[in-house]
Amino acid sequence: MKYALIAAGQGSRLVSEGMQVPKPLVRVGGVPLLSRLFRIFLDNDAESFCIIINKEMTEVYDFLKQQQLPVPLDIVVKSTPDSFHSFYELTPYLQGKGKFCLTTVDPIFREQEFSSYIRTFCEDENNDALMAVTDYVDDEKPLYVKTAPDLRITGYASEPYDGFRYISGGIYCMNQKALSLLPAAMEAGVARMRGFQQYLVDAGLQMQAHPFSKIIDIDHTADIQKAELFLET
Repeated sequence: MKYALIAAGQGSRLVSEGMQVPKPLVRVGGVPLLSRLFRIFLDNDAESFCIIINKEMTEVYDFLKQQQLPVPLDIVVKSTPDSFHSFYELTPYLQGKGKFCLTTVDPIFREQEFSSYIRTFCEDENNDALMAVTDYVDDEKPLYVKTAPDLRITGYASEPYDGFRYISGGIYCMNQKALSLLPAAMEAGVARMRGFQQYLVDAGLQMQAHPFSKIIDIDHTADIQKAELFLET
């Protein structure tokens, strides 16, 4: 499995609350977010990593260059307007290489659930994408995921709707068919990952939701303690 990381955001909310290190290096349980993800990915058959960081993240770049990983690590340094454009910049490292998992740098989840998620997609021959979802809502602007009874994804919404069950967890497993639509989506003016996900649905791709019990994004300093308490239970 190839793993791709989007770490090009500014982490402005953390900075405004006094955080002194870039988000990718924020420590949860004493471990930098990047280190935690690298370890988990390696535990789940990582063949390679690629990551995008912004131009201001010299501290993160130095951290990445010091890593001694048993698989290739490709680093893209570029400031982008949103996560979808960051994903686009990682395309050359994912094309023609089978299935891959893409995530932002800050989701905290139970490792056992993540392993089940990756295993499910690796064994899946029917779906073009398997998207992590959760019914735990602790986000300022969550993306609501519309699903059929069999958890097939039928669409997305920016606002809650009657009977909604899940929001996006910000972790995406996709195949090459999904990746091949990225340039057309870019040309169509799609913005943000939420727009690309809807684009895939509209294009008729087979997309399935995979529930996690809880996914916590580290957007505020208070989220660090929430995440640590969650991982202790």
